[in-house]
Amino acid sequence: MKPNVLIVEDEEKLRRVMELRLSGEGYEVTQAGSAEEALSLAPRADLILSDLRLPGMDGLKLLELLRRQNGMAPVILMTAHGSVGAAVEAMKLGAADFMEKPFSLDHLSAVVRKAIEVRTLRDENRQLKEELGRRYEITNIIGRSRAMQEIFAIVMRVAPTRATVLLAGESGVGKDLIARAIHHNSPRADKPMVKINCTALPENLMESELFGYEKGAFTGANVSKPGKFEQADHGTVFLDEIGDVPPQIQVKLLRVLQEREFERLGSNKTLHIDVRVVAATNQDLRAALEQGTFREDLYYRLNVVPIDIPPLRERREDIPWLAEHFVKKLAPDAGAQVEGITARAIEKLEQYPWPGNVRELENVIERSLVMARGTMLDADDIRLESARQFKAVAGDFALPSGMTLDQYEQEIIKQALKKADGNKSQAARLLGLTRNALRYRLGQMGMES
Repeated sequence: MKPNVLIVEDEEKLRRVMELRLSGEGYEVTQAGSAEEALSLAPRADLILSDLRLPGMDGLKLLELLRRQNGMAPVILMTAHGSVGAAVEAMKLGAADFMEKPFSLDHLSAVVRKAIEVRTLRDENRQLKEELGRRYEITNIIGRSRAMQEIFAIVMRVAPTRATVLLAGESGVGKDLIARAIHHNSPRADKPMVKINCTALPENLMESELFGYEKGAFTGANVSKPGKFEQADHGTVFLDEIGDVPPQIQVKLLRVLQEREFERLGSNKTLHIDVRVVAATNQDLRAALEQGTFREDLYYRLNVVPIDIPPLRERREDIPWLAEHFVKKLAPDAGAQVEGITARAIEKLEQYPWPGNVRELENVIERSLVMARGTMLDADDIRLESARQFKAVAGDFALPSGMTLDQYEQEIIKQALKKADGNKSQAARLLGLTRNALRYRLGQMGMES
């Protein structure tokens, strides 16, 4: 639809000249000879051009009334009696611009075009915020901080496409929820979303789980079985903890991303699929590239649309909203009579570092609800893990006497493996490494990987 411009001017000749110019540029133009007449036409206007001096009601009073009546339409004031005072007063009342007569038609066109563009952008931004506001509640994603609003905006832009998305962030920040939001706001929403936890899959079973197998492919394969990618055909595959995928599987994933094809284990028949891939990691994949444990070509195939989700300690303004959400969500199941949370409790939560992020906050709220005694969750009800308050002071650390850094690293790795009973995946998690990064270090140490 053509933008509607309302011209409020008591000089008929000038109104006519402005109408001809703006109509010729594709605008729908409405005219009014007085402020009183303009008030009835303003509701359907996308932009209002008004003279400052009008018979009866003046332009400033009209501007004030228009802002109340049709607050979304920009108002540009025109006057032959321009002054700094009038301009300042007009801007205070919300004028989008101020033009002194006489002005050229080129200047008129430029000012109108700019005002319409600003109006359009503002409308799109408002609409996007309204949509995001509804959607984060639907998907249980709470985020009023600027960082999360920017992430929501990216999600809404990328969801309708088939672009591969790489979610990065610490454990517990909500990567799973963001992945589901991408799927549920995409054209594939009515198709399956299949989540694959790459850390949980044993290395020797990963290929058959991802790509399926044919009958007789290995001992115990009594029937053919489709893999996760086949199950997600026309839908979305969510590869969680992608950094833990071993090198031989990385090659096959790269082929799926590039060619949209693969073969089942034990078969020579090439299968073609249509899947959208969303991957997630809590590790630094760039460090894995440098260590040679993650393929560079696969990284760039996955990193088409990167979304970095900040930890909770970097967006503390979200804590009050998250806390209230969890209280309402968890109180009925906890059997608590709690109806809300006090400001003192919120303040206590905001002072905690949250190493476990949103997941830890949810657990704390659930535990506190069980122990709560009143109808409001108060600071004394909040049960925090004080032992997890970490302090790191430069200069307080030194290597054990007689040990080099490499020896100390090897000793730490050995202790982690011992604590994990030899389970390399579990040891890697204890060390804050990917499984591939641990295997790389074991190889450097000359230990069996």
